[in-house]
Parts: sequence; C-alpha cells; structure tokens
Amino acid sequence: MANLSEREKNSFFPTYERLPIGAVTRAEGVHITTDAGKTYLDAIAGLGVNALGHSHPAIVEAIREQAGKYLHLSNLYLQEPQVQLAEKLERMSGFERTFFTNSGTEAVEGAIKLARKVFSSEHKAEVLGIANGFHGRTYGPLSVMDKLKYRENFGPFLSDASCIPSYDVDALEAAVSARTAAVIIEPIQGEGGIIEVPVDFARALAELAKKHNFLIIADEIQSGIGRTGKFFGYEHLGMKPDIVVCAKAIGGGLPLGAILSRKEIAEVFKAGTHGTTFGGNVLACVAGSVVLDLVEKSYMSNALSEGTYIKTNCETLQTKHPNSIREVRGHGLMLGIEFTSNAKQVQKQLFDNNIIANVTAGEVLRLLPPLIFERKHSDELIDGIKEAVETMD
Repeated sequence: MANLSEREKNSFFPTYERLPIGAVTRAEGVHITTDAGKTYLDAIAGLGVNALGHSHPAIVEAIREQAGKYLHLSNLYLQEPQVQLAEKLERMSGFERTFFTNSGTEAVEGAIKLARKVFSSEHKAEVLGIANGFHGRTYGPLSVMDKLKYRENFGPFLSDASCIPSYDVDALEAAVSARTAAVIIEPIQGEGGIIEVPVDFARALAELAKKHNFLIIADEIQSGIGRTGKFFGYEHLGMKPDIVVCAKAIGGGLPLGAILSRKEIAEVFKAGTHGTTFGGNVLACVAGSVVLDLVEKSYMSNALSEGTYIKTNCETLQTKHPNSIREVRGHGLMLGIEFTSNAKQVQKQLFDNNIIANVTAGEVLRLLPPLIFERKHSDELIDGIKEAVETMD
C-alpha cells in the first residue's frame, strides 16, 4: 500500500501544504507526536484553535457526557448548552445577543448580511475591509480583502465592497461616506503578520462611524477569547465595536463561530432571515463553555504573563541581532517576529529542534501557543528561536 502522503495526493484537492513532520498520531496538552515517534512543542495551537491545548481533560469529559445524550438536533430545538454558552459570552464581552455559526468565515458572512440589513431601508450597502486583512475564503470575506493570492481568478466579488488601502487616517476619511454600512477590522491582523490597528486609526474610525452612521465589525477570530491577555483584542485599542465575530478558540477544538452584537442590531434579523443547520452544534457548545470558564479563571492572565515573557526575551534577542530581526510585535500569546530574511530557515531549524511554528506574511514567524503554556514551555520556545537566530548570523 502507498504511504499516507501518496494516498492523500490521490484523494484530496491539492489545497494544503502539510508541515514536514510526518503524520500526527497523538496530540496532548502542548505537544504533538508523529508516526516517526517524535514529539513536538506546539507553538501554533491548531492556528489558534486549541486555546487549552490538545485534548484537555475537561473538554474531553464535557464532550463525552453530552455525546451520551445526543449529538445533533438542529436549530429547530431549544438546547440548554447553546443558551449557556451564549450567556457566558455575553457576560464576558458586554454584548447582548449571539448567533452561532460553524466557522469564522461564516460568522463574517453573517455579519456582512447583518450590517446590510440594518441599513437596508436607507439603501446603504457598502462594506469596507482594511488592506492586508484576512477574514476567510468565502465570497463575503474575499470581497473585503485585497491579497491577490486569495482573490485571483475567483471574481467577480460582491458589489459595494472593497478595502481601505492602509492604516492612514487620511485614507480612512477618504474611503468612508454616507454610503458606508460597515467597516470590518482585525484588531490584530493574524494572517497579515501580527499587525495591530494603530490607536489613532481606531479613534478616527469610531469618530467617523458616528459622523457617517456606519457599524464597526471587529474580526476577533484569531485575536479573541483571551489570547492577547484580554478577552477581545479590541480592548487594547480602547474602542467598542458594534458587532464582533469570533471562532477558532471558542469551540475548544470543534467547529464553532459566533456573531455578537447589541440587542437593537440583532433584532433586524427575524425568524427565517438567517440560519444554519450545524451552527451551535451541542458538542461544540459544551466544549466552548469549558473554554470560557477556564480562560476566565486562569488562562487569560497566563496568556498575558507568558506572552510578555516571550516577547521581552525576543526583543532582547532583536537588540543583539538587529540584522536578522526587524521587529517583535503582538500582545499576549499572539506574537510575530519579523525577520529581515530567512524566516523559513528559522522555522525549519525549529522543526529540527522539535518545535512547531509557522511563517506568514513573507518573513513573519507567527507564534500562537496554547494559553496553557508554562514557563518551561516558553523557555524551550525562546531557546529554540535563539539558537536558530544565532545560527543565521
């Protein structure tokens, strides 16, 4: 029989470039083990999904208990785990209403629909993203993104949707108008290279939203649920959006996303105007409740302390190797190290030292460790990066 890699090539669409570590046979806590018998420190946590690490016992037990009751009913039925998770989200975020989805891109699609519905009587439909952003791969998100590698040969996209070209306040003022229904921002761009919205831009955006009467949508799919040391990334900016979309970490490893908004915004949707078959699946919701409980109790503060420790050490490394490291940025356990070149070489050496990280936006080593990282794990990651950088010089 052909090996697993060859079998995959004969079965799958050729859309994924797998990490060169072999096939995963087990993942537990902050570690991943492969069929070669090697165990890796995981510093990307399923691209930000596994906030409590892999197979957290409390999540596994919650799923097991719920699976003994039922797996799926659809949204025709009232279900306690859905309501419980929504109540926790609303208490922790300050929003008033929740709509569950299967994924982040579906949450963005729903948020775009919601914003357009709010202003439908005024015939305002324009939705704007920010250059270099990433919101998903369906047509709504793609329409407010500008990166060619995601959009090329997939058009035409939604009308009345485009991008503000930069975080320049003058560019923002020129882009928005009385036609604008919403602007969607990532408080910290993840796929874009861990780029934070400048505070002056966020302040100007809030002022212009009042002036032109449009909504601000915060995409917290990667930066939310405690990863930055605050529950949502926008809290670092001193702003409050009208709508928030989240996913990834919220499901504890199962597919789940959510749209949060104020009551008066949510109520423009009526029964049948928007929906989903699987969104809010009960297994994902019970897992999500465990995530929120533990993030609130322990791991949001841990993300702040361990993230600060890693960032400070990487900034010290930058001062020693300014020709290799251009910048260290981010909050909590959402960090990016931008190299002048050879970020892929650093990633490869980390692999060789049994550490998994990934490279995005050209030369940015992206770090998204599980929020359960302990100091020994942070030290192992720092030492691995240090060794790779010293080898480069």
